[in-house]
Amino acid sequence: MDSTELSSATASTPAGETLPDISIDCLVFGLDNGRLNVLLAKHRAGIRQGQWALPGGHIGSSEDLDDAASRILKDVTGVRDLFLEQLRAFGRADRFPDARVITIAYYALVKQKDYEVVAGGPASDVRWWDIHDVPELVYDHGEILQQGLSSLRHKVRHEPLGFNLLPEKFTLLHLQELYESILDTKLDKPNFRRKMMNMKLLVDCNEKQQNVAHRAAALYRFDESVYQSLKEKGFSFEV
Repeated sequence: MDSTELSSATASTPAGETLPDISIDCLVFGLDNGRLNVLLAKHRAGIRQGQWALPGGHIGSSEDLDDAASRILKDVTGVRDLFLEQLRAFGRADRFPDARVITIAYYALVKQKDYEVVAGGPASDVRWWDIHDVPELVYDHGEILQQGLSSLRHKVRHEPLGFNLLPEKFTLLHLQELYESILDTKLDKPNFRRKMMNMKLLVDCNEKQQNVAHRAAALYRFDESVYQSLKEKGFSFEV
């Protein structure tokens, strides 16, 4: 949502004034019942009024990038206390009309139900969209979205995830559905389970699901020490 007409909407900027040529766009992916969604904001005013975009805004003249990303996301969507990882800069010369604006994209993956979204600042509406049904986005935000998806899927194949996305105890099917929603592909059940068990990442809780209509499945949890080790060393998870 990076445009010069939005700078006045970032009144909470600690620095007092913003840099018109540098912006931040936040790419927040949310998991909800096996679906991967993305959080979008609708422009309240300006040259793109009524159009959908990634939540974004301008950086304060003396504001750190990470602080600016967190502030902008909170101002536009109400989402706070979220770890945002820097994706990359986007600076194609014609990415914004009549001005040269470079944007720095940040991204995150969250459990959607943990975050309530409320439109604010330059946004008239904020909403989660299924990644398969995303409307046309302003500027190069479609490109940013695709880059973010590619980075997320690469990360899934080389780093463990799930601590913040699954309950403390979960089934192997829940874990497989998590991977399938992010990778957007159907995984072979025996192969997936064999790879997961070979990593020694999962601990059998010696418990089964309760109060389910189908056959109760075994519950597992993550081994935190193995999880941290794999996060540091990485691995290769090919499907």
